[in-house]
Amino acid sequence: MENLSLIDTFAEFKELKNIDRPTMMSVLEDVFRNMLIKMHGSDDNYDIIINIDKGDFEIWRNREVVEDGAVEDPNRQISLSAAKKMESDYEIGEEVTDEVKLIDFGRRAILSLRQNLTSRILELEKNNTFNKYKDRIGEVVTGEVYQVWKKEILILDDEGNELIIPKIEQIPTDYFRKGDSIRSVVIRVEMRNNSPLIVLSRTSPIFLERLFELEVPEIFDGLITIKKIVRMPGERAKVAVESYDERIDPVGACVGMKGSRIHGIVRELRNENIDVINYTTNTQLFITRALSPARISSIKLDEAEKRAEVYLKPNEVSLAIGKGGFNIKLASQLTGYEIDVYRETDTQDEEDVTLDEFVDEIEGWVIDTLKGIGCDTAKSVIDIPFKELVKRTDLEEETVKEVIRILKSEFE
Repeated sequence: MENLSLIDTFAEFKELKNIDRPTMMSVLEDVFRNMLIKMHGSDDNYDIIINIDKGDFEIWRNREVVEDGAVEDPNRQISLSAAKKMESDYEIGEEVTDEVKLIDFGRRAILSLRQNLTSRILELEKNNTFNKYKDRIGEVVTGEVYQVWKKEILILDDEGNELIIPKIEQIPTDYFRKGDSIRSVVIRVEMRNNSPLIVLSRTSPIFLERLFELEVPEIFDGLITIKKIVRMPGERAKVAVESYDERIDPVGACVGMKGSRIHGIVRELRNENIDVINYTTNTQLFITRALSPARISSIKLDEAEKRAEVYLKPNEVSLAIGKGGFNIKLASQLTGYEIDVYRETDTQDEEDVTLDEFVDEIEGWVIDTLKGIGCDTAKSVIDIPFKELVKRTDLEEETVKEVIRILKSEFE
């Protein structure tokens, strides 16, 4: 049959998901009618019958019977003698309907028809994918890693749609190979060069929020509300939660028995440390909880400037600041206050000396490293055990020994 070359295209079209039958029929008929218009200038005297299930179609042409020799438009008129060859009782003025075979249009027209049909199908697929994911922004999706590039990862979902995770949206410690299963959240959907661009993220706070919803039924059911999430992807996160039911401990529910609920989330986020804290409208209490595990002695607030002066015992300063300063940065983001940490002074500390006094004996970058872990005085460094100091500063042991020797000599 002359339409065999189109059956594969029909089958391809039929396999599309979420495309309703009327749309399928309309697109196919539109392609055929465009071909007729290009060939004859009009298609109003043609009837097109499409059978999507069989991948078949019929084209019928309607023409008026006129006297022999009076045919002006062969596409719309047929001579009486030609009409009688089809059926002997035709008369002038009647309408003749006959089937037009696709092969009659010529090889070039058939090829053009197939190309146009394929183009429309691809366009429908792209629009379908765009509309599907446009309504899924903020949802967690699971896909398979298809290709890993330097700047992004190409993911295929269960329907073969292409999704992208840019490098900036990957957790720094993420490592995936082709074929790996990966979970992430849809953050952006747009059309670029007439193709849908679906961007996923594993670093977005929304991803962490969705993981909590999946792991903690009370959050999914609305019994516990996540008020705010801040993250340093792969390093640390702080989650403020609140429950309107006094019988429910929001922190306990999120962590689970022996950490059973939160462990799954931590593994998914490449061992990212997650602090879950009770939300409160009491600013001082909220800041105190946000700086956990450090224990705060007192807080002075400047509501106008949105600043908080936090005073701690010397051995608590490094805990408040945290590794790389992550703890205090996240606490500031969570509470909305710029937090300044100060060491409590007492009579024993009156003889203490700031590290800046040792610039002639200790290199400036070493002093900056010590300040980075919350040590700004000589005694604050001496009070930290040697191995702990090496671990926190990541300095050479010999360097730490020399620093301690210099600082201790000040008090001898």
